[in-house]
Amino acid sequence: MLVVLKRDDRREEFSKEKLLSGIKKACQKRPISPKLIEDVVDRISDEVSNKYERELPAEAIGRLVMNELRQLDDVAYVRFASVYRRFQEATDFVQEIKKMGGKA
Repeated sequence: MLVVLKRDDRREEFSKEKLLSGIKKACQKRPISPKLIEDVVDRISDEVSNKYERELPAEAIGRLVMNELRQLDDVAYVRFASVYRRFQEATDFVQEIKKMGGKA
């Protein structure tokens, strides 16, 4: 069993379903097929199960999701990043978009 180490020091069993749910939320109302989303989830699940034996930092999952979404869809990427990085203000969004090479 693979356990995720959360930011608040809680431990929780890795859930492919939870991963899928989070990615679906980021991709909501975007032109991304369910198959592409499932492929992303499969790649991330495979990578974490190959790289980690027992414990997996939540940040590692977040980084993997952000890398995948950045390649897939800019809007989905920024949506996920806003939650993952805990954006507090509009300037946080602007800074993230600037990092992507976009105009804000």
